[in-house]
This record gives sequence, structure tokens and C-alpha cells, in this order.
Amino acid sequence: MIDLIQIILFIARNCTYEERFRKMESLIHKTDSAYSYPLLIKNLLFQPIAYNPDQEIVYKDVCRIKYSTLRERIAKLSGALTDLGIKRGDTVAFMDFDSHRYLEAFYAVPMMGAVLHTINVRLSAEQMIYTINHAEDDVIFINADLIPLLEQIRGKLDTVKKIILMSDIEYKGTSHIQFDGEYEDLLSRAEPVKDYPVFDENTRATTFYTTGTTGLPKGVYFSHRQLVLHSLATLATLATAPHASFNREDVYMPITPMFHVHAWGIPYIATMLGVKQVYPGRYSADILIKLMSEEKVTFSHCVPTILHMLLKDKDAGKVNFKGWKALIGGAALPRALCLEAMSLGIDIVAGYGMSETCPILSLSHLTPEELLLSDEKQAEIRCRTGVPIALAEIKVVDDNSNEVKPDDKSPGEITVRSPWLTQGYLKDTANSEKLWHGGWLHTNDVACTNTKSSLRIVDRLKDVIKIGGEWVSSLEMEDIVMHHPAVSEAALIGQTDPRWGEIPLALVVLKPNAQVTEKEIYNFVKGYIDKGVLTKEAVLLKVKFIDSIDKTSVGKINKLALREKYSA
Repeated sequence: MIDLIQIILFIARNCTYEERFRKMESLIHKTDSAYSYPLLIKNLLFQPIAYNPDQEIVYKDVCRIKYSTLRERIAKLSGALTDLGIKRGDTVAFMDFDSHRYLEAFYAVPMMGAVLHTINVRLSAEQMIYTINHAEDDVIFINADLIPLLEQIRGKLDTVKKIILMSDIEYKGTSHIQFDGEYEDLLSRAEPVKDYPVFDENTRATTFYTTGTTGLPKGVYFSHRQLVLHSLATLATLATAPHASFNREDVYMPITPMFHVHAWGIPYIATMLGVKQVYPGRYSADILIKLMSEEKVTFSHCVPTILHMLLKDKDAGKVNFKGWKALIGGAALPRALCLEAMSLGIDIVAGYGMSETCPILSLSHLTPEELLLSDEKQAEIRCRTGVPIALAEIKVVDDNSNEVKPDDKSPGEITVRSPWLTQGYLKDTANSEKLWHGGWLHTNDVACTNTKSSLRIVDRLKDVIKIGGEWVSSLEMEDIVMHHPAVSEAALIGQTDPRWGEIPLALVVLKPNAQVTEKEIYNFVKGYIDKGVLTKEAVLLKVKFIDSIDKTSVGKINKLALREKYSA
């Protein structure tokens, strides 16, 4: 009766008198005994346990567990949380590196109706204090290696009632923190939850904070329904791709932190498929390379800087990269890096999304016909932002919200709609409305699109270099500079200029023992200007050699920091 009343009231509020009768007629009839199946995270666990209960989940060289054991541990973690006083609506925070424990939390916390806050452990102390207090965390689970971080801020946390220790080995260190239990001990004593509650699929499941370079971090949040739909839509796209697909035969290892947009949501997909999963803990090139080799990893995802680190590591020669499928996101994939990866047999694909989009919106898979092209032509396609995945609606618009021409030349802002986009920023009405003005989520990313609906990111709105009133893409110039054989890394920023407003400045890190002058780099770039590949405004380019390029907490180039250092 209540459901019917709600339907009638909704129709009355939103329809004209004539429309009301038509709407009533179009609604399906639900028999009294019919079950309305909610899209809850717990339902992602059914198939892998039945299909492949003996499949492995590997955590470094510390432990191996089966999927059947994973389900038991998830149930015990929920029981342990109940023993700690956690109830529906409370917030449970995790401070950990990529581990089986984190995967257990991905399920156990939201399945009991609580909210999982994945804390970015690379934030500054003040930012971390802000996010913990803003999210109103009730309990924090912390890796023993991160205790010094928590000791710095413990006295400034307003809502945290209990702190739980997580350690790979028996913790023998000293700390001023009074722990309220140890992870494995709590699980061993907990009564496993056998029947999880059924609640509204729109219940908030997770919260985390953007790694924006300006202002305070913004809290984004996602419901059970959103996470399930993102998992299903991304899987539908990945599993049916003509190359770099993701299927049950793969061995999966994330190289994107699990605190960053749920490791792009791929752990949910991997678990749903029942594939072998490998979690590397704290990232270091030697550990990643060792696990890739020993565990025969076939599918990963990471930002370009991590891929660059792996390929340039002294031990990279110990790994046969052929057949490794790598999804690259978080920043533009440089063509030079793409070609290097392809030369090693890596099946590389660029993806696009952001914290607010859960994150995946598009992928740059090639068609069977495009796979026959030369490596150079393939790289052009692989480095694009790609085409929208299932259920993602993308529109590139000008300042008046009109769609730009699909000529791959006309730039505009990417705006999106899909069932899994954050519906706002936590406790931030003003920025939420700004994010969603006009009923489309505004990404602040500038792109062009072609007749195949393939996106090509031009720049971030805030990173576009404005020369004499003209917008010039920093990403295009970065890609060109990266093609020089002596260049290891490069970043392009706008440098203040009294005549032009801004001129492009290339910040360049050279390869070891490389010898090249700034003039030689400039002449190399000018060759592309002369060919018409780069806009003529790029002739104003300045070059500066530096030892390292500042990165954000998730490995992206930190252009704000670079502009503060070098733009004046």
C-alpha cells in the first residue's frame, strides 16, 4: 500500500492531469509475492564462490587464501565490526596498502550497511585530519607501517572512537596510540555474519576524497547500486573487447592504490569473475616486477608514471612483458611511452574517468581492423581517451553547452551522465551544484571528438596554456617532447610573460648519462611546428632541465606545484 501511495504521489507531482492516467497504465504490475532484487554489493560474491571457490588471492609473499576463505573472512570482519559497536550508517576507515584485507573491507563494511572511507595515506597531515573529521570516521583500521602518520594527527581527530592495528607480522614497535584490537585476532574471535541485511540499494557504500591540487579535498560518495552498475558496465566492455580484454583466465594485479576510487573498481570486477588476484602491498618496482614474474600477472592498471617507473627499472629485463594487458588512466598516455610498451609486447589501452565518475567512462580499445595498422597508427588510437563504455553518456560542449563538431579539431568540455556518478560532494552544496549545473556532470577536461565518438583529451581547463588569447594544449607539447630520445620525463606549464600572457615552458628530466642542450630540445619541437603538427604559438617554447617532476599522491604530474616553482 505504501509503495502504491508513493507512486501516485510521484506521478501527481511530476505529470499533467492527462499524463497521470497514461503513467499509471505504463507501470508494471507487481504481484504481492514478487521480490524486488536490490543491487547490493553482497550479490557480487555469489558467482565466484560457486564457480571457483578454490581460486587464489595472493598478498605479496605473506599469504594465499582461497575464494571460499575470502567469503568466510568477510563474514568474520563484519562480525568483528559488530563487536566493535559499528552499526548501519557508521563510517569505517582504512589506512592500508593494497592487500587482501582491503579487499575484505570493500565487501564487509558496506554489506553490513556501514560506509567504507578509504583514506588517502599520501595526503598531507592537515588534509588527512580534515578528511577523517569531515567523513566522521568511527573506527580506523591502520597498517603498522603507517602508525607514524596517525601518531602525528591522533590528537586532532574528533569522531574516531577506536583504532585497530593491521600487521603482516607480530607488531613489536612502540606507539603512543592505544589500539583497540588487532585485525587477525579480532577475526579469529568474531562470530561470522551469516545473513546480511537487505536495505535500499541507494544506501551510501563508500566515501573518499579527491586529490585536487586546490583547496580542501572534496568528499565523493557512491551507493551500492552505483558500484554494482559500474562493475557490470565496465565488465561488459572489458570482457567483450577485441584485445586487452578481462576474463576468467586472467591473473589480476592492481597497480593503482585501493584508496583511489576503489582501485578504479576493478577489484569488484575481478572478484565477481573469480579470477586469481595478486595484491602487492606498498608499491616498489622490485616487488611489482617479482610478483608479475612469479604469479604470471596478465592484467593490471596504473597511471603513466608508474608504467614508466616499471619499464625503466634496472630489473625490468627479468620480466617478459609480452601478453601483459595494461589499462592506463589518471593522466594522458604519452605516445612515446605507448610505443615503448607496445615494443615489449604489452597490450596497452588508455582509459578515462575521474574520482567523481567512479571512475571509468571510456576505453580506447581498437577494432579488429585497427589492430592491423602499424604500431605508430595504433598508438595514436590507443593514446586517445576512447569511446564511452556501456551506460556512459558523454557530450563535449562549448561555453554555451552546445555540442562541438565531431571533427577531432573543435575543443570543448567533457560533460557526462551515467548511473554511477557521484550525486554531489559530501556536505558541500555549492560545489555540488557547480559540478552538476545543467543536469550534466562537468569534468573540467577539454577534449575533441570524432565521428566514431572517440574522445581525445586536449587538456585540463586549468592546465591549458593561454598564449595571446589562444588556447594551446600542454599535453600535445608534452607528448612531442617525450619523443626526444634523451628525454625521460617532461611536463609543460604556462610561464608568465608580459607580452603574450603565457608562454609554454617545458620542464625536462633527462635519461641517465644523456647529453643534450635546451636548444636541441627546442629545435626538435620546432620540427613538429614546421610540419604543422603543433600550433605556431608553440614556437615561443622555453626549455628547462630539472632533476625530478613533482607528482600528486596518486602519481600524476602535479602541475600546480610546478607552476608555483617555475611559472613566474
